[in-house]
Amino acid sequence: MKLLENKIALVTGGSQGIGKSIAEKLGAAGATLAIAALENEALHKASENYKALGFRFRSYGIDLSIDAQIDSLARNVTKDLGPVDILVNNAGIGGPTAPAHQINPADWDKTLQINLRTPFLLSRALIPAMIERKSGKIINMSSIAGKMAYPLRTPYAASKWGLVGLTLTLAQELGPFNIQVNAICPGPTRTELIESVIRARAAATGTDFETMSKEYVRATALKRMILPEEVADLTLFLASSQSDAITGQAIDISAGYGFRIGD
Repeated sequence: MKLLENKIALVTGGSQGIGKSIAEKLGAAGATLAIAALENEALHKASENYKALGFRFRSYGIDLSIDAQIDSLARNVTKDLGPVDILVNNAGIGGPTAPAHQINPADWDKTLQINLRTPFLLSRALIPAMIERKSGKIINMSSIAGKMAYPLRTPYAASKWGLVGLTLTLAQELGPFNIQVNAICPGPTRTELIESVIRARAAATGTDFETMSKEYVRATALKRMILPEEVADLTLFLASSQSDAITGQAIDISAGYGFRIGD
């Protein structure tokens, strides 16, 4: 029997990057997948890939910045597939790169909306059924930026710090119902998102992409970026019964980001 056999997993942002790697890992472990992401080419390609892999899945094209669509998603997944056992709040955006006093409030609101409000609303929608079954896993994708200062990235850092706070608080509230809630805090991960962030930071500081990329790597103990599949491995562990005694944790997977050992 596979590790997640008979489990239903909802993965937001499951069409590309870390989310796609997570969906592939959970699907290979036997989970039935609900993939929620923007209705675009990436979602279509990912769906074709999941179909080719023989996964049991259903894709939902959705704008996760719209409250009503989030509520509909929760209802539709439950109707189509059954009660959600595993919620992976992975969808997120990078937000603007600029000093705090130059940040447009609309950009602040958008970043907090997607990165923090959406995980709250989706968790809120699915928690009652988890409480009723006295079982569930909620995994929030925070960031190493949710544990440290991140100059020029105020909205993103604030959203990821907030997500850690949401995780720890939900873990305390839901623990009596046998629901585990944890956060994953990746360091720089080799995806299109980190490339766009590095380019924006290079432009904001008057340097070039290659130099800034080296700075992100230099800040790690292992002198490399994280791979999406490594984040997916940790997600699979937290989604499985192997982690039933682990809750209220914000677990780093960052190659030791911030240590700055050597040159």
